Amino acid sequence: MNKKLLSLYSLKFNPFSPEIPTAALWVAAPLENFCWRIEQQVGEGGFALALGDPGTGKSAALRLLAARLAQLRDVTVGVLTRPQAGVADFYRELGELFAVPLSPHNRWASAKVLREKWHNHIETSLYRPVLLIDEAQEMNPTVLCELRLLSSADLDSRSILTVILAGDARLTAKLENPDLLPLASRIRSRLRTEALPPQQLLACLTHLLKGAGNPKLMSAPLLQTLCEHAAGNLRLLMNLANDLLAAACQQERELIDEKLYFEIFNPDPKPAKKP
Repeated sequence: MNKKLLSLYSLKFNPFSPEIPTAALWVAAPLENFCWRIEQQVGEGGFALALGDPGTGKSAALRLLAARLAQLRDVTVGVLTRPQAGVADFYRELGELFAVPLSPHNRWASAKVLREKWHNHIETSLYRPVLLIDEAQEMNPTVLCELRLLSSADLDSRSILTVILAGDARLTAKLENPDLLPLASRIRSRLRTEALPPQQLLACLTHLLKGAGNPKLMSAPLLQTLCEHAAGNLRLLMNLANDLLAAACQQERELIDEKLYFEIFNPDPKPAKKP
């Protein structure tokens, strides 16, 4: 992070960066309800789903959820980093996440060792292990089927793993595949992230600025303008605000206002040539 920017505007962190602290994230009511439901579900296992268009907050929701689950005693949380991997690499990463030596080319032995590890965890804890998968629309259907079979026990009467899948509309279409309908029918909790109205975008910006330590960094008219031009998309809103912050820092402006907005995003058009 640019130290000049932080000192110039008395900021603890860049409020518009993707790397803001998890504790500073803005939490809307649907996300708060989803996190609470998952905290209850971890004791029973099963699948959950977070769906939404790009830039509407799915990844931030997983970050927040991971932080909250980490506060629960005896909860093991793994985050799959390569959803597009094949079955062999899928088992390799699971072994790395849950500290289990696996033989990826021996699927039966790998599943047996993992299930024994999870069973032992359940016997000594109130919670199931948790697996978070972002960009789940990239997952191979064979891997999704393997995950479903891997997490079920006792003739499908128990789930020994809690899985949260997050993805865009392509994930919805993928789950309509006949081979994946058994998995789709096991989804117990759902979160749908959508385009937000300007009032909620404004609440998000206000929360971030306050958390960063400078609630008056941007003028009120500019905040309203940004929210009206972000098309309801949180990522677009953050990108617009970050561009303005960088430009203001370069020019060493004390206040970021609408004047700068029009200079950056709506420069004066060139005068038309006379006929």
